[in-house]
Amino acid sequence: MSGQPNGFLHFLKRTLGVVATLALLLAAYMAWVVARFDTETLPARHGQVDVELFARGGGRHPLIVGLGGSEGGNAWATKAWQKQRERFLDQGYAMLALGYFGTPHSPEHLDRISLDGVHAAIQRAARDPRVDGRCIAVIGGSRGAELALLLASHYPDIKAVVAIVPGSVVFPALTDAMTTAGFSFHDKPLPFVPMTWGATPQLLVGDLRGAFETIMRDEAAMARAAIPVERIAGPVLFVSAAQDEVWPSKEMSDVMMRRLRAHGFRHPAEHLVVQGGHAEPLDEFPKMEAFLQSRLAEACR
Repeated sequence: MSGQPNGFLHFLKRTLGVVATLALLLAAYMAWVVARFDTETLPARHGQVDVELFARGGGRHPLIVGLGGSEGGNAWATKAWQKQRERFLDQGYAMLALGYFGTPHSPEHLDRISLDGVHAAIQRAARDPRVDGRCIAVIGGSRGAELALLLASHYPDIKAVVAIVPGSVVFPALTDAMTTAGFSFHDKPLPFVPMTWGATPQLLVGDLRGAFETIMRDEAAMARAAIPVERIAGPVLFVSAAQDEVWPSKEMSDVMMRRLRAHGFRHPAEHLVVQGGHAEPLDEFPKMEAFLQSRLAEACR
C-alpha cells in the first residue's frame, strides 16, 4: 500500500510531461503555419464568384442577392434554400444566389474576398431584362451578413440590407493561419480585427464565441475595422440571436444601431432579437419578408 502514492505521482508527472510536450508541438506547428502563410499574394481566383439567377417573366423584378456564411459554397442555390427562394420569387422578386468562396470558380477560402468582384457580379445580374437594377437588396447570414453590410456600405446602388446574426467589424480570414482580412476593396485588404494567440485555447476547444470575445477586447482594432454602416443608402434590418454561441451577434447589432443613431442615419433601421442560438433567426423569415415588402419599395422610389 505504501508504494501506491509514489506510483500515482510518477504516473501524474509522466502524463503532465506528455501533455506539455504535445502543447509545445502544437504551438510550434501553429507558429510554423502562421510564419509560412503568404499574406502578400492575393488568393487564386481572387475577385471571381459563382452565381445563379432565379427570375420569372412578366416584367422587371426587384433583386434580392443571397449570401451564405462560413460554410462556403452557394447556399442560396441549393435545395436546402429552395423553399425560401421560391417564396421570394412568389412575392415578386428576382433572386441572385451568389457563392463568394468554396465554389468551383471562386477562392477556396474566405480570404480577402473582393468586394469589387462580388459587386460586379451583382451589376451583371442587374442588367438582366427580368431584373429592376434600380432596386437591389442584399441578405446574408453570419460572415455573409458581414459581407452584405460591407457591400452596402461601399456601393450606393444597394438599397436595403437584411443582416442575419451579423458582425459589426471585419474579422480575420478563414484560413489555417487567420492572419489576413476576410475581405478586400480595390485589391487592398480591409482593416480587420486580428486573431491573437490569447484566443488559441478557445479555438482548440471549439469555443468560437469565447475566441471572438477575446479578440474583440482590442478596442483600437475594433475601431479601425468597424463597418461604416452609416454609409448605407437604404433601410437596414439586423436579426440577431440572444444566446448566439458563435459570436455576440446581439451585442454587435446593438453597437451598429448605436452607430447609426450617432451619425443621424436617415433611413429606417431595425433590430430584431431572436431568443436562441446562431441558427434560430432562420425561423424568422416571415418578419424579414415583411421588412423588405414595407421598406424596399419605398427605398427604390
